[in-house]
Amino acid sequence: MNIKRLSSLILIAFLGLSACQMPGGKSDATSAVQIDRDVDTALKNLYDSTPAARKLAKTAKAILVFPGIVKAGFIGGAQYGKGALIKNGRTAGYYNMVAGSYGLQAGVQTFDYAMFFMTNSALDYLDRSEGFEVGVGPSIVVVDAGVAKSLTTTTGKNDVYAFIFGQKGLMAGLGLQGSKITRINP
Repeated sequence: MNIKRLSSLILIAFLGLSACQMPGGKSDATSAVQIDRDVDTALKNLYDSTPAARKLAKTAKAILVFPGIVKAGFIGGAQYGKGALIKNGRTAGYYNMVAGSYGLQAGVQTFDYAMFFMTNSALDYLDRSEGFEVGVGPSIVVVDAGVAKSLTTTTGKNDVYAFIFGQKGLMAGLGLQGSKITRINP
């Protein structure tokens, strides 16, 4: 069996296991209370490490937070996580994120991910889409340390700002990736 076929089988198996965690699955053990607790902790950690995120939060229409996303891969890869949408300081809904990738990659990693929705149109797109696909729809800017230093409520003019933080583990490589975010009912 060649490496391409083996990696495809590993990816399919991982995505199949992830599907068991989706709504209606018997092993959907993550409660809304646990998701809320993890989201609060992740946001506190983000605000403590990145003051620009706290500033953006003051003008954001909503913040979608995915704490503890798990990403694993060897040539083919997948990631999965559950999170919550925060509007006006309260949980407005629960979501999961599933992604697949293919390329030069290897490792296992967990990380937290927060998307700051700055416009009503971007938030409306999340609400009306049957699975928000990252890379399709509103413009998303991934904020790194350099962007964060110059980001203010005056310069922040994009639809969505995304922060990836709290990385643990090792994931190395390059690849193409697509993420799909879908509303769930834990």
